[in-house]
Amino acid sequence: MSAYTEFDQERQEIDELLEQGYRIANIEEDLDGARVKFIRSGPVAGEQVLQLLTADARKHVTTVLLGVNRMPAQAVESSM
Repeated sequence: MSAYTEFDQERQEIDELLEQGYRIANIEEDLDGARVKFIRSGPVAGEQVLQLLTADARKHVTTVLLGVNRMPAQAVESSM
C-alpha cells in the first residue's frame, strides 16, 4: 500500500467519526504511532480508539483538534 493510500484511509476514518458526532478526547503518542480516543455523548454514547500509523494522519488529527479549539463555543455546540 502506498504511503498516500495509507494516510487517506486513516484520514477518512477520522473524518467519518467526526461526522458521526464523535469528538477527540485523548491522544497518546509512542513509537508505534498515535492512539486517538474519540467519544460521543448524548442518546447514542460511544467510544472509539484509532491507531494512526502515518505522520500525515497524526498531523491531520492535530489540525482538526486545533481548529475545533479555535471556534467560538457556540459554533462548536451547533456543529455537533
